[in-house]
Amino acid sequence: MTISDHDIIGRIAAGDKNGYALLLERYRGKVMTLALRMLPRREEAEEAAQDAFVRAFRSLHQFEQRAQFSTWLYRITYNVCVTQISRRRIATHSIDEEDSPELMDSADSVEETMESRELRDALNRAIAKLKPEYASLITLFYMHEQTHEEIGVITGLPLGTIKNRLHRGRIELRRILRRENIHSSLLHT
Repeated sequence: MTISDHDIIGRIAAGDKNGYALLLERYRGKVMTLALRMLPRREEAEEAAQDAFVRAFRSLHQFEQRAQFSTWLYRITYNVCVTQISRRRIATHSIDEEDSPELMDSADSVEETMESRELRDALNRAIAKLKPEYASLITLFYMHEQTHEEIGVITGLPLGTIKNRLHRGRIELRRILRRENIHSSLLHT
């Protein structure tokens, strides 16, 4: 039986320090994936992910349990990454710029599993080549299965902007995949 995020948060509020480890384990990969989509260097993404968890755990008492914990945590992660991007741009005076459930079908053979893994890796490399504003939304929508509305809460962007960036991101992602001769039927929606 899987313990819900709200139950874990309730345990933490009651003094159970082990709940932090449960939340960290549950969301570490997803938070890191989002950070990697927004920040170009792994070290920066790791720092941002760690900072996001620290901020979330320090502010857990402010979390309103009407919302999903994941949405709240992704919002914190997104904000931390945006702050790092802003700092980097100011410092350089420049204005340039885990597994996906859709890709992890049950495989009947080792060969199919390897093909699926190669496809997932190719897709991840292609997403990494997108502009951060596209990569982060593609990651939230497809890999983290967030709705347009949840992405709006996370990013603070209007619904029209989210839909537009997802559309443009899919177009650019298809271009990248075609250039690399990767089948792009994954993005038909």
